[in-house]
Amino acid sequence: MKIEIRQADLTDIELLMKWRIEVLHEVFSIPEDQPMKELEQENRCYYQEAIPAGSHIACFAYIGTEIVGCGGMCLYREMPSPDNPSGQCAYLMNIYTIPKFRGNDVGKTVVKWLVSQAIKHKITKIYLETSDAGRTLYQKIGFVDMHDMMKLSDGKIQNFTI
Repeated sequence: MKIEIRQADLTDIELLMKWRIEVLHEVFSIPEDQPMKELEQENRCYYQEAIPAGSHIACFAYIGTEIVGCGGMCLYREMPSPDNPSGQCAYLMNIYTIPKFRGNDVGKTVVKWLVSQAIKHKITKIYLETSDAGRTLYQKIGFVDMHDMMKLSDGKIQNFTI
């Protein structure tokens, strides 16, 4: 099975949206009948701004003419530090393979392609969030756990006071 990766652009916006919504449903266990109009609009705006600006790279994995997976990467700059002197970062996201093609290196091919794109941009800090199902794949590629990160919970953000 030959897997071909093709970079997406704004002419693919409807495909990008279809796949993004599918990923959101699966990753966040969102019921199919739950309205997502606002979230969908925000994702559309994100793609429309980030892809032309070069701050997001998206791709699709094909086997023949069938799309079997996707992935994306946000490119941004943080404050330079000893572990990232340039401050350039890549955050991999939206890595997804349709269920019937899982276990056939689709996800691995997508991740390796995205990492190669980050390297072309001279980015040396590349990270992602993972589910338990994806952890082994990412570890085999060379990703390691980041033990020193925390996140402010959504409930605390919404009710935060000074």
